[in-house]
Amino acid sequence: MAVILPFENPPESSIEPLVDLVAADMDRVNAAILARTGSEVTMIPEVAKHLINSGGKRLRPMLTLALARLSGYGGEGHVKLAAAVEFMHTATLLHDDVVDESELRRGRLAARMLWGNEASVLVGDFLLGQAFKMMVEVGSLKALEILSSAAAVIAEGEVMQLAAAKNTATTEDEYLAVIRAKTAELFAAACEVGPALSGREKAEQAACRSFGMNLGITFQLVDDVLDYGGTAQKLGKNIGDDFREGKITLPVVLAFRRGSEAEREFWRRALEDGASGDDDLEHAIGLMTKHRALEDTLRRAQHYGAIARDALALFPDSPMKTALIETVDFCIARTH
Repeated sequence: MAVILPFENPPESSIEPLVDLVAADMDRVNAAILARTGSEVTMIPEVAKHLINSGGKRLRPMLTLALARLSGYGGEGHVKLAAAVEFMHTATLLHDDVVDESELRRGRLAARMLWGNEASVLVGDFLLGQAFKMMVEVGSLKALEILSSAAAVIAEGEVMQLAAAKNTATTEDEYLAVIRAKTAELFAAACEVGPALSGREKAEQAACRSFGMNLGITFQLVDDVLDYGGTAQKLGKNIGDDFREGKITLPVVLAFRRGSEAEREFWRRALEDGASGDDDLEHAIGLMTKHRALEDTLRRAQHYGAIARDALALFPDSPMKTALIETVDFCIARTH
């Protein structure tokens, strides 16, 4: 069972304008990524390339490039920083799949299913090490501070999520704190490093960070909805994985709070006790539909998307600014 909740009069949006504007720089980023996955330890490039070559939009490194250009950066450092951002993201995916015991990643078997948990964790650590090497090579202490701080916050977010796992008493504020740290922080850092390299005023650096942070929250909230209302082919993972793993996401928080005591007991049994049956996912989606939990999560995503768009108001109109705004709309309306 899947629930499709289209927005009223959804805007036509695409990520292609952003892709086109950063295409030349992304070619250099991809070359850097391939060069840095080399190792005499055979398993390292095998595991790394399995995930890196498995698709994905590479949105975070594209944002690094785009915000650097938007802020007038004319050097070369943004390419290495974009590659570092992608390595940080890839490392978190490898680690996440181990923690979550996921079987699929981007429609393919997760690395842990092919090489084991130990290799996935250690290759993730290798990629983090390569990321920090590239940060140092750029020679910007500010950029190093931004991305190293992000790495620490992301790890904190992972632990926060672990603590909140299967806890149906999680509040909306607590959940938002988790996704700010676990997901949105890397978006924020990716968007902040370019303006930092450019030496832009603090207000503009803060605006770029706000753009990334709110876009990251938007992105995650839409992901939360897609886990219950998308398709496996488009998601690159099994529908209902969050439910089966006992993850507390915003649709669950809203449905739990708004439900009757009998409905809350269902959530406790299914998520806290892990005693879900074959028909429980369908029942969960039914409760979310009844209490408008999916629809309201999408509305929250729209809200944070609006904040992201407004954050760019400090910058003059340009094709890059327009492409970034359209990217926000794309993230809200995406179906995969």
